[in-house]
Amino acid sequence: MLTNFDLQAKPPVENYANPKTCFFHVLFKAGALAFYILSTLFFNSFVIIFVVTVLLAALDFWVVKNVSGRILVGLRWWNEINDLGESVWKFESLDQESLARMNKKDSWLFWWTLYLAAAAWIVLGIFSLIRIEPDYCLIVGVCLTLGIANIVGFTKCRKDAKKQFQQFATQTIASRVSSTIQSAFSVV
Repeated sequence: MLTNFDLQAKPPVENYANPKTCFFHVLFKAGALAFYILSTLFFNSFVIIFVVTVLLAALDFWVVKNVSGRILVGLRWWNEINDLGESVWKFESLDQESLARMNKKDSWLFWWTLYLAAAAWIVLGIFSLIRIEPDYCLIVGVCLTLGIANIVGFTKCRKDAKKQFQQFATQTIASRVSSTIQSAFSVV
């Protein structure tokens, strides 16, 4: 027998809006970590372990920076060297309306895997230090550097997007107040 509780509508569960992008966002991170951890069971060659792990980490860096960052969180960053030889960070983001419509699960997956992968590389680096394996610290250092570069880039980009929104909101409010005051005095 169905009760009134059974007949009540349950809120829809939000799914990933971009499951393929989410899959590849996680794939190369997991691939690099898994290969690094399991490679000593299958390979005796440090060179193979280094090349494959760093290649997977580089693919992850590229996918996150150029694909999943745009699609999952609507952000993009890059770094340029200007005419004076100085490093200049460049940021792009969707407008605030579009950012507000971004899928929450996609965004959650993007940020958490970014931070968790870096934390995992830190833990693996500590193990390499404890076992006094400087060769493997090199692998961890390269992979951690790529991960932290994305964390810093996307964090700066997110802050820049929020700052742009605040400036836009301030300008919009100021222009509305100004036009309201002008229209009030023009009536008189």
